[in-house]
Amino acid sequence: MSAGHSHAPAPADTSDKASPRMRRLALAVLVPAAAVTLVAMILLWPHPSSPTQEAAPPDRVTGEVTAVQPVDCAEDPENQVPEGEETPASLAGICGTVTVRLTSGPESGTDITTDIPIGPGAITVADGDDIELLYLPDSLSGKPYSIYDQQRSTQLWILGAAFALAVIAFGRWRGLTALFGLGVTFAVLLWFVVPAILQGRSPLLVAIVGSAAIMLTVLYLTHGFHPSTTVAVAGTLAALTITAVLSGLATTFTHLSGIADETSSYLNITHADVNMQGLLLAGIVIGSLGVLDDVTVTQATAVTELARANPAYGFRQLYRAAERIGRAHIASVINTIVLAYAGASLPLMLLFAAGNNPVGDTITSEIIAQELVRSAVGTLGLIAAVPITTALAAATARRTTQSVADPRPVPAAPTPPAGSAPAGDPWMAFLDRHPDTDR
Repeated sequence: MSAGHSHAPAPADTSDKASPRMRRLALAVLVPAAAVTLVAMILLWPHPSSPTQEAAPPDRVTGEVTAVQPVDCAEDPENQVPEGEETPASLAGICGTVTVRLTSGPESGTDITTDIPIGPGAITVADGDDIELLYLPDSLSGKPYSIYDQQRSTQLWILGAAFALAVIAFGRWRGLTALFGLGVTFAVLLWFVVPAILQGRSPLLVAIVGSAAIMLTVLYLTHGFHPSTTVAVAGTLAALTITAVLSGLATTFTHLSGIADETSSYLNITHADVNMQGLLLAGIVIGSLGVLDDVTVTQATAVTELARANPAYGFRQLYRAAERIGRAHIASVINTIVLAYAGASLPLMLLFAAGNNPVGDTITSEIIAQELVRSAVGTLGLIAAVPITTALAAATARRTTQSVADPRPVPAAPTPPAGSAPAGDPWMAFLDRHPDTDR
């Protein structure tokens, strides 16, 4: 006895299929954006720098600590204070000498003696440590080698390998493409953004062009050439433009100069042609990009999955459902942004708290105001990204679903004969073949 079967068409997979109209729309967004970004990068690309007359940095060599002879700084013969004078606070600590076997440089293999690093931020050394030293042949102390820092290359390589293996093990092929995207990000930042700014290009313009290049490459490399990816690209471009405009207005409105700490002050002195206020804007734009693409990709994917789960959803239903997801995402991301900036500036916050400065004066100081502007502008850009991306994704998913749906009516399944087995049930099929068996 045979059973009747019917197969209803499966819901359309809107993530991988797109109508010719959607493909043309995707190309209409992708091609102009890529062309403008490429031309802008060519025009802003840093030219090879000409040799300067600045003094060459001191040579660096590596070595291994073989012995440490610590003494109290106040008892060191080289630091003796005349009788009757107070011992300076700088002599409160451990002094002494370190014996190092050089592992690079012209004197590799020889043992040298140098001083134990002292002072704020000085590193601590012990037997067996691999360290870096500066070679200063004209040193007045008569010791041409000075301990500079610990060697961390081996530890960082191990950490990087563990990071890459974890990403690939969890993400598989997509994890591998994400690592390639990370490499592209570093390449754009190190070979385009930083050199172009140092050569006097507009930091804000360089940041926008560099961010667009990163986004266009990384999003498609990581998520593939799908309509949802194109929607995420369009939403990110729109939100990035809004963020750049808002950051310019906010920094002008709050009178931020971009020179708020020792690092920016030193950079302004050594590279006077760098626009420090523009550099602040560039930092806001690049910092916002990392969170923007997260939000836009999430929204585009959410709409795609909603359209796949229920092809009957129209634009309004898709938009409302995905908008609820976006509101929950933004609520958590806002806290993430604030905590990220707070963690980066935690030593500064402790310094202000220890100084017993009034809260109002602390908040309105430029170095804190910069972080507040970063958080506020970045959040506004994210809030703008959600409705823009959601609307684009809803329109695209709706049209794609309509294009790939089968317009033919689904035939009704015939009524199976009494006692026939449901499809895929081996026990009932056995009973159908042996009607005398006791059911």
